[in-house]
Amino acid sequence: MQSISSSRAQEILAHSTGKTIAVVGDVMLDRYFWGSVSRISPEAPVPVIDLEHESLHLGGAANVAGNLQALGIKPLLCGVIGDDNTGAMLLDILESMGCSSTGMIRLSHRPTTVKTRIIGNNQQMLRVDREIRDAISDAEADMLMGSMMNIPDLSGIILEDYNKGVMTQSLIRSICSIAEARNIPVFVDPKFNHFFDYKGVAVFKPNRKEAQEALGYLLRSADDIQKAGKELLKRLECRNVLLTLGEQGMMLFEDNGNVSSVPTRARKVSDVSGAGDTTIAMLAAAMAGGASVQEAATLSNYAAGIVCEQPGIVTVKPAEVIHAIDIDAE
Repeated sequence: MQSISSSRAQEILAHSTGKTIAVVGDVMLDRYFWGSVSRISPEAPVPVIDLEHESLHLGGAANVAGNLQALGIKPLLCGVIGDDNTGAMLLDILESMGCSSTGMIRLSHRPTTVKTRIIGNNQQMLRVDREIRDAISDAEADMLMGSMMNIPDLSGIILEDYNKGVMTQSLIRSICSIAEARNIPVFVDPKFNHFFDYKGVAVFKPNRKEAQEALGYLLRSADDIQKAGKELLKRLECRNVLLTLGEQGMMLFEDNGNVSSVPTRARKVSDVSGAGDTTIAMLAAAMAGGASVQEAATLSNYAAGIVCEQPGIVTVKPAEVIHAIDIDAE
């Protein structure tokens, strides 16, 4: 993979500032209860957590929108939430960050997806999920399409699929078809259910586990990875596949036959939570700023490395990426 200078990175990120990128997919609220554990309950052999504080964070597609906002992009978040208190909380967080919520649809029959994590002595003790994974209706999908396609100057569309029901086959195909007609690049973070429905996109970004499940074989060796990337390019008829491989970095497969390795940039891994969201946000932002796919992948890798060095769900600002590049150059 080619290196990138801090001056070139600054140029790309400056050109992307202020552009609009739509994020369509499964929106979530991440809720954390933080406390300490010093005793076992007399009622059952479980730890008792003395609650110290609570925190709320954007999750799923909403976290991708938050990452775009931090990079200077105007995100248009399109998803569904419930007509409930947690939905209102999510909208409040978006508003406080300056993110538009005009693409959000509130549904009375469907709760907001919430992941509640209980943390004791800085370790996750339990996670409680509240969600409905049924597919949204065609009418609801049409509403999402309408809120997105009314924007005349989209610089990209990110599709965030967590198998929670928003990304239906018909919605995926409609978005990809209209985006192709309007020459809008589409970036995909897939899950298993609709893995091979994302045809003809600009960048398809599965991780190793997702690719293994979809292809039906393990990606253990370099040959396995090469085989998988080329097979995905062919079956999806897409322009690029960016396969993320954890501590092994990323592998970029281009439709012109180029294959590039992107080694990991994290110096001290603290927490990998949200790294995938940061990766795809930077990828789309960089290409909106005129980067080649190789340059965008390199910048994404720097951004993901920064996230992995920090605990919790965090976003990355352009200055942090520039600083990381400068440190690497020393």
